[in-house]
Amino acid sequence: MKLVDEAEILVTAGDGGNGCIGFRREKFIPLGGPDGGDGGAGGSVWLVADENLNTLVDFRHETKFKAQRGENGMGRQAYGKGGSDLTITVPVGTVVINVDTDEVIGDLTRHGERLLVAKGGKGGLGNMHFKSSINRSPRKALPGLPGEERTLKLELKLLADVGLLGFPNAGKSTLIRAVSAATPKVADYPFTTLYPNLGVVSVEPHRSFVIADIPGLIEGAAEGAGLGTQFLKHLQRTRLLLHLVDIVPMEGGVEMSPADQVRAIERELERHDPELLKKPRWLVLNKADLLLEEEQKEVAEAIIAELGWTDRWYLVSAISREGTWPIMKDIMAFFDRQREDALEASQQ
Repeated sequence: MKLVDEAEILVTAGDGGNGCIGFRREKFIPLGGPDGGDGGAGGSVWLVADENLNTLVDFRHETKFKAQRGENGMGRQAYGKGGSDLTITVPVGTVVINVDTDEVIGDLTRHGERLLVAKGGKGGLGNMHFKSSINRSPRKALPGLPGEERTLKLELKLLADVGLLGFPNAGKSTLIRAVSAATPKVADYPFTTLYPNLGVVSVEPHRSFVIADIPGLIEGAAEGAGLGTQFLKHLQRTRLLLHLVDIVPMEGGVEMSPADQVRAIERELERHDPELLKKPRWLVLNKADLLLEEEQKEVAEAIIAELGWTDRWYLVSAISREGTWPIMKDIMAFFDRQREDALEASQQ
């Protein structure tokens, strides 16, 4: 199954224009010398990062891109016009890979950053360049060189501050919808989320962060099971992980205890990239509304004790938004402290 945050495209730069074979022909100068001009250079293909985009969905339908060809040279030493460059916008965070060589060409991490992915062909020389003492009327010109052509794989590693992870139906889409303006599809079946959704959480004016709803994982994801490593890679650039767990697994859902669900996800993270387990990770026990109010804290504390969990944890009901806002305020405070620590370290 292909995700919209991965795409394969063919880019072709413009060919250079051909050089011209021409001779000066004017009144009283019937046998003028060669004056064929050079062809224009072909246009190049550039990728440009745009922070207003957050998926590669547009490349599902349009996969071939070609820059303009250079014009041919003309008589009277007139050069052909160069072909226009072609600019393709991609989301910030896009990694560009040459499919033929498996080489990473570039990683676009800043808005407006440009990457040359196919260079236009050089224009051919006109016959005015081939005049010599031996050959005064050369009938030789060079064709333009072909533009580069590459098949590129685009991979989008989301530049989100917070990544939500957990099994399918843990309530990640519901949570991101509750705390941001994002409106992901929510339904009670596995893999509702087929590509990551981004939401901006505004805690107060001019203080916000980006949260990514990562599609649900299953056991064996690190080896590609289910939707596999295509999801795990989105966690690599986040600064904080929120690990959502269904406190009361519903019938027909994940058939394991909440503590076992946590351990299973931890195993997948470690198999994919052990560094992920070193990231700050807070536990969110969701769907508290399915328990009686007097049972909620007791069940939650039993799960925490079984796990031996020592980091932050929260008890929430994402569907009713109960308990969700304190988490968002704590996240903002956590990032504020990170910035302060980084500033202090840079001044030492």
